[in-house]
Amino acid sequence: MSLEIRNLKLKIALVQDYIKEFGGAESVLETLSEIFPDAPIFTTLYKPEFLGPHQDRLQKKWKNKIHQSFFQHIPFAHKIISPLRLFSPLAFKSFDFSNYDIIITSATGAYFPNLVKKNKAKLICYCHTPPRYLYGLPTARNFTKNKFIYAIISVLNHFLRLIDFKSAQNVDQFIANSQTTAARIKKFYRRDAIIINPPIEIVKNKTNDDFLGAQHPRCTTAGDEHLKKLSKSYFLSGGRLARAKRYDIAIQDCNQLGLKLKIFGSDFANYESELKAIAGPTIEFLGEINQDEKAKLYSEAKAFIFCSDNEDFGMVPVESMSYGCPVVAYKSGGATETVIDGKTGIFFDQLKSSSCANAIQKLQKLKINPKDCISRATDFSTAKFISKIKKTVSSITF
Repeated sequence: MSLEIRNLKLKIALVQDYIKEFGGAESVLETLSEIFPDAPIFTTLYKPEFLGPHQDRLQKKWKNKIHQSFFQHIPFAHKIISPLRLFSPLAFKSFDFSNYDIIITSATGAYFPNLVKKNKAKLICYCHTPPRYLYGLPTARNFTKNKFIYAIISVLNHFLRLIDFKSAQNVDQFIANSQTTAARIKKFYRRDAIIINPPIEIVKNKTNDDFLGAQHPRCTTAGDEHLKKLSKSYFLSGGRLARAKRYDIAIQDCNQLGLKLKIFGSDFANYESELKAIAGPTIEFLGEINQDEKAKLYSEAKAFIFCSDNEDFGMVPVESMSYGCPVVAYKSGGATETVIDGKTGIFFDQLKSSSCANAIQKLQKLKINPKDCISRATDFSTAKFISKIKKTVSSITF
């Protein structure tokens, strides 16, 4: 895309390590592509068939924009993306960025920014987190069960951390998605980062263009009956069904307390089958759902349960609050930056079922004002994300 800054027409390229599911990183990329609608998107692997209910929308938006590497032609590449990262240098260095002035990467992969041969271009890295598997943070896969594989991975990770640090020095401007991620960038890369939280779409009333809270039944006197209904309603959890999200704790608690729990989201590494094996009769799995279905769930749920272990930011709790739905969250990572304890939700301090269960029971005794939840969510709106990204790109000096 050509962007005029200080009378200079600058060409921009967007880069993501791979696109084979829809999560926080893909949501950020989608918004970046809306900010810079003519910018091409470079990625190692593009599998739109795995984008679930987002597939049609994104394929229309990104038609003729996606440039893939040779990974695209490797059979079952989407299933072996982790070992393929070892060959990412060959994939990314095959792209030609010589005509671009600014490269914006949406980075989740190890040593990813260094793989971009930027030439004269300025490299902006929107960092979702330094690679979790390299720095001892909980991950979606559990490699510790197999001691042989764990030993090999430990040796490889030592060298990958060295490469990862070196690659971080190639970035001209780091953007962190949270204070949590900014602290990791400082610790592991010794680089400063500005903080721009991911975009959360705040629903507006169609008739008066006010935020949802102005008319939502949670927030009006006429909604008293609705609130009584909520007291007998279900709890909600969901997102990407990965082990680090610790849905097992929410399931165990709702089993124990006899509470209804609905869980939505796409399965990762067959984790859903493990969760179903421990789920009681009050637990319902909904699979991957569209935004309208999700909105209905948020609006009718009593609270959203978020047990993720050291989450980088955590978009679903904020999304939940945008519908007036309070959050029960493990006190760690990005959740501590978004949920206000006692006002928009309740924290629990230990990552075990008894601690979470106590928080759920405590929340049921509180009268959290849905308007406070919605007001808090607006601090992380898409409009604010767009404004901050434009300001950051405009401030780049050449």
